[in-house]
Amino acid sequence: MDVTLHLAQDPEADELLGRSPLAALVGMLLDQQVPMEWAFKGPSTIARRMGAEDLDAHDIAAYDPDAFAALLSEKPAVHRYPGSMAGRVQQLCRYLVDTYDGDAEAVWRGVGSGKELLKRLQELPGFGKQKAQIFLALLGKQLGVRPEGWREAAGAYGEADSFRSVADITGPESLTKVRAYKQEAKAAAKAKTSGG
Repeated sequence: MDVTLHLAQDPEADELLGRSPLAALVGMLLDQQVPMEWAFKGPSTIARRMGAEDLDAHDIAAYDPDAFAALLSEKPAVHRYPGSMAGRVQQLCRYLVDTYDGDAEAVWRGVGSGKELLKRLQELPGFGKQKAQIFLALLGKQLGVRPEGWREAAGAYGEADSFRSVADITGPESLTKVRAYKQEAKAAAKAKTSGG
């Protein structure tokens, strides 16, 4: 895995996301209740604070939980909820260590179908169906991981030129389109719940 991603809109952070499967998974995990760029800058910040050039699932899984929470809480915090997200990142890394010997790319390496890949992604701690489908779409659209049926398994996120999620962000222009889509979706959901 060595591509250029533009999810953090920060060259150093994006470079790490493009070469590190674990960084990409951790960024996706952090992508909730904060701006996308903030979430995807998180893996780079964590690596730097750990004195490393990349994230290591074994190191994170074994890290003292209080110390890891403090690491994510340092200003600027890695997430709006750094303590709880530190626990989630460690839980994800422990799962990867136990299930894939710490090799994040093994989650999708050699997988036979989009359906199987979606199942594997949904088994990851912190990855519900929507997050799994978005990450599957990111793998297919930008990282060249395209098992048979990947677009169908990714649902609407797998559609070409859809601009629905981080899977479609390739630069500032597409980021603007994804933001607009998300705002429209949020407004439509709000109108629906208020009976309008």
